[in-house]
Amino acid sequence: MFKVIQRSVGPASLSLLTFKVYASPRKDSPHKTSVKVNELSLYSVPESPSKYVDEPRTQLEESISHIRHYCEPYTSWCQEMYSQTKPKMQSLVQWGLDSYEYLQNAPPGFFPRLGVIGFAGVLGLLLARGSKIKKLVYPPGFMGLAASLYYPQQAIVFVQVSGEKLYDWGLRGYIVVEDLWKENFQKPGNVKNSPGNK
Repeated sequence: MFKVIQRSVGPASLSLLTFKVYASPRKDSPHKTSVKVNELSLYSVPESPSKYVDEPRTQLEESISHIRHYCEPYTSWCQEMYSQTKPKMQSLVQWGLDSYEYLQNAPPGFFPRLGVIGFAGVLGLLLARGSKIKKLVYPPGFMGLAASLYYPQQAIVFVQVSGEKLYDWGLRGYIVVEDLWKENFQKPGNVKNSPGNK
């Protein structure tokens, strides 16, 4: 065992030593003249100057260029729409992930309440037969009524915000109708029963 270790350590220790090697020309070799770097063929510069020649465009290149110029407004419009809708889509995806997380860890009693609210919407659809206005009003109304029974604080906040928005929309509509009324019916030529026309 000692002999194996001794033999393997010896050559390995020699590899760690460094030696300097000096090269000298042979005494019997003839003396050669040295060659300059620019005389080597590797570094020679061609005699004739190169000239760039622009190749004529092919029919395929012309048609691709025409298509690119034709599609440029549409691609810029698509990029603009993408930049506008990307934040909205990201917020929508985040809302979906948050909703999924909420439904995975729903509070106790949430799903029965959700079932009652959904049943109220179906009942509103059944009671709204025959009229399109009833079909638009009854299901959300019944669902809102059922939701307000289970979540009264949120219903009060929703009614306040909705009331303010409805008042604002009504006021805007009133202003628009008033402006139209003044433009169409208050002109001097359109007034038929004014005191001066009798």
